[in-house]
Amino acid sequence: MKILHTVQFYSPSVGGAQEVVKQISERLVQRGHTVTVATSRQLDRSVRDINGVHIEEFEIRGNSAQGIQGETERYQSFLRHGSFDLMINYAAQQWATDLVYPILDELPYKKILIPCGFSGLYLPEFAGYFRELPYTLRNYDHLVFHADDYRDTNFARQYGLQRWSIIPNGASLAEFEAADTTFRERYHIPADEHLLLTVGSHTGVKGHALVLEAFRRLKAEHATLVIIGNVFGKGHWWRNFVHPLLSSTKQWNFARAAEIVSDAILGGIGPTGCLSSCQAHARRINLQNSRKKVLLLDLPRMDVVAAYRAADLFLFGSNIEYSPIVLYETMASRTPFVSLACGNATEIAAWSSGGIIAPTIQKEQGFVDGDSVEFAGLVDELLTDLSRRQSLAEAGYKAWLERFTWEKIAADYEALYQSLLTS
Repeated sequence: MKILHTVQFYSPSVGGAQEVVKQISERLVQRGHTVTVATSRQLDRSVRDINGVHIEEFEIRGNSAQGIQGETERYQSFLRHGSFDLMINYAAQQWATDLVYPILDELPYKKILIPCGFSGLYLPEFAGYFRELPYTLRNYDHLVFHADDYRDTNFARQYGLQRWSIIPNGASLAEFEAADTTFRERYHIPADEHLLLTVGSHTGVKGHALVLEAFRRLKAEHATLVIIGNVFGKGHWWRNFVHPLLSSTKQWNFARAAEIVSDAILGGIGPTGCLSSCQAHARRINLQNSRKKVLLLDLPRMDVVAAYRAADLFLFGSNIEYSPIVLYETMASRTPFVSLACGNATEIAAWSSGGIIAPTIQKEQGFVDGDSVEFAGLVDELLTDLSRRQSLAEAGYKAWLERFTWEKIAADYEALYQSLLTS
């Protein structure tokens, strides 16, 4: 099969959407298919072929609700004239999908959309977008959801859409079965000390503040909290600020240039604000209690996997998610989790019995939050109950091995693609 995957960002960019498309694409190449990924141009991407996946880059940004700028005509021409058997658009509400909608009828190959949660469903600026979307979705041959009970799946049910299926996210068998086991030694964390972990970029909505405050309140002593996350936007600084600014001034569009500078000043020039907040919170904890320690790390992937394997518990307090890959990765590492009911975390816990869901506060526009006292209480209960932790860990690992490896999931995508081509 000749397969096209479209996604806003792709490797070496790091994130949930990037990881899903990367895992599926590379494994389909390994299974003998030709895969092209259409995505944003990225300065730190030095090659156009990664592990057999060909990359087509476009200098485009934005979405149809807020405006799209860049090489839009070149992208749509690429889609019209591509000799593909099948295309997947990964994630709605961003240019790589939104620019497909107006030309769906012109594309001769099979078309699949993975909406990825409809994060803007409750945002007023996307109201018109979602009024039109039911009609657009009927022009796709198939929809794929990662959750059975979430806003995108329920949107399809609400509007009577029939051609869809559920394929969950997962974690890599090859990656987690070969994980390094020296993480504690390398970071001077004693074997008899509790190691708690959370993983997520410093975006401000990954729940680091809740996890830090819950950790501060823990009754358990001799514990280390490791927060692993890259600085949000660091890899896209040129594209998000400098490059648009220069482009605007070259085009004598000084109003747009002023808008870009204003946005950067109001948001804090440089993508470090969320990290600074975590650093300040971590310093307070480290100074207040010699028996508790917080480590803020930005690590290569192999060390992230090693941290999962070394942890006693994974803590997840994210404010908004779709189908969080990190929970599958905890299961792959035999680490139980405590999570807010963000995205379909409740569903993942039910599917796997690999973790527990903390009391969750539903907020406006689809966000969630938690109470640090209640969250800390659940963590303390598990830290004092080794038998239950082991039971959760083994149940989660067994479920992952049977249902949620990327190897199995890639085969599910391949079967779906082949069924569409023969229908």
